[in-house]
Amino acid sequence: MSNGLKLWIAGVVLLMSGVLSLAVGATWIPLSQIVAAFAHPDPLSVSHVLVTTTRLSRTLMAVAVGASLAVAGALMQALTRNPLASPGLFGINAGATFFIILGSSLFSLSSPDAWLWCAFMGAAVAGCLVWLIGNMGQGSLSPLRIVLAGAAMAALFSAFSQALLVVNQDGLDTVLFWLAGSLTERSLSVAAPLLLCGVLGLFGAMLLAGQVNVLNAGEEIATGLGQRTGLIRLLMSVLVVCLAGSAVALAGSIGFIGLLVPHMVRKGLSIDHRWLLPGCALLGAIVLLLADTLSRVLILPQEVPVGVMTALFGAPFFILLARRGGRYG
Repeated sequence: MSNGLKLWIAGVVLLMSGVLSLAVGATWIPLSQIVAAFAHPDPLSVSHVLVTTTRLSRTLMAVAVGASLAVAGALMQALTRNPLASPGLFGINAGATFFIILGSSLFSLSSPDAWLWCAFMGAAVAGCLVWLIGNMGQGSLSPLRIVLAGAAMAALFSAFSQALLVVNQDGLDTVLFWLAGSLTERSLSVAAPLLLCGVLGLFGAMLLAGQVNVLNAGEEIATGLGQRTGLIRLLMSVLVVCLAGSAVALAGSIGFIGLLVPHMVRKGLSIDHRWLLPGCALLGAIVLLLADTLSRVLILPQEVPVGVMTALFGAPFFILLARRGGRYG
């Protein structure tokens, strides 16, 4: 089966997953009502309003967040040449969490919509600090310095978060909600700029795929072919921050998508980033959509945080990957 056909099949599965996401929840909505909600919307119909507002926004955010995290994970693994790398290595999750607690403590921000920009700012600050620290010292940026700088920033922001929580116990519920990961209570109109940031990041990653392939061939080969390796790494880092930062801001800390999906796509599709990145975007969206859909019905009438669902499925895969010690690419 050709790679192109596999991507088309993944696209069809994504469409089916999206329809399932619109139908499933505390109230199950038949396909005929979903079609009618878009073709002939009735503002007096509870089913129509539920589909076109709450579930549609949740579905769109699941697609954007899943695709962004998966592509960011693939770029991070290419940037560090580490098969166990994920966007969290940039300290993005820790930075976003700290800024949310800071905003809640200093400005009494309490709504998820208000947290969006705090989280994105924290993710961006953490990513910039990792990049600056990784560039310190002799020589060009090295994958090892990125990993070390990311670990240092994650530890630093986590310490700051814990210190604030000791002073302000009211922020504990906020950070627990954020750490669990959730796609609920997000206004699509407020989230639109971050969704756009994620979409632009995905587009930029696809354009950079060829240069990432050359960089993975080795520093000497890439330089010999006239590639500006420092610029490529900078662009990859910016894309990781945009993709993962917008995803974390929209949905909180959702783990394992950025680690699990790139390995699945490499095994089932290709190690060529011109195929790998589109495959990661599609499969990441599918995985998060299905995880979110399952989280709604597992313990009705309550919901399981989607971050818990991805961890339940992702943790065993991570352990298997660590035991095998698979080589990158």
